[in-house]
Amino acid sequence: MGPDLYMNTAILLIGGNLGDPESNLRRAVQLIGERAGRVAQQSALYQTAPWGVIDQPDYLNQGLEIATELDAHSLLTCTLEIERTIGRVRQEKWGSRVIDIDLIFFNGDIISLPDLKVPHPRMHLRRFVLGPLNDIIPDYLHPVMHKTVRQLWESCPDDSPVHKL
Repeated sequence: MGPDLYMNTAILLIGGNLGDPESNLRRAVQLIGERAGRVAQQSALYQTAPWGVIDQPDYLNQGLEIATELDAHSLLTCTLEIERTIGRVRQEKWGSRVIDIDLIFFNGDIISLPDLKVPHPRMHLRRFVLGPLNDIIPDYLHPVMHKTVRQLWESCPDDSPVHKL
């Protein structure tokens, strides 16, 4: 890859609650580094309550900042392939999963396509997203809401438990 000067910055949230979540997250970080771009920052691991469908095991989540030469849509395609490689099968919305990789921010871009919305449209409502991101990018300004990740974390209406491991 070329110098970082010519790279895009993407913020991802990875998570899972099936199999060995810690191992699956490590594998996701490894594959993201191999296929998508350099992993510049990783948050701590967070144990979080399930969201949406609550009758399932707790999740492990982690925020990542990556430097990538991929555009946003190519990055989405890449992360979906990484999910499949690790064993993700999409069945129930918000249901249990081996791995989930969400594109939260891409540079300061605002993207609204049928299959890609950036910034993630519900990230400001979810403590399991904001906790890990507050670890690595607390001063990052949300390009639509014009609030920092720290401000979004502090004002998040979600009261779900989020525990740093």
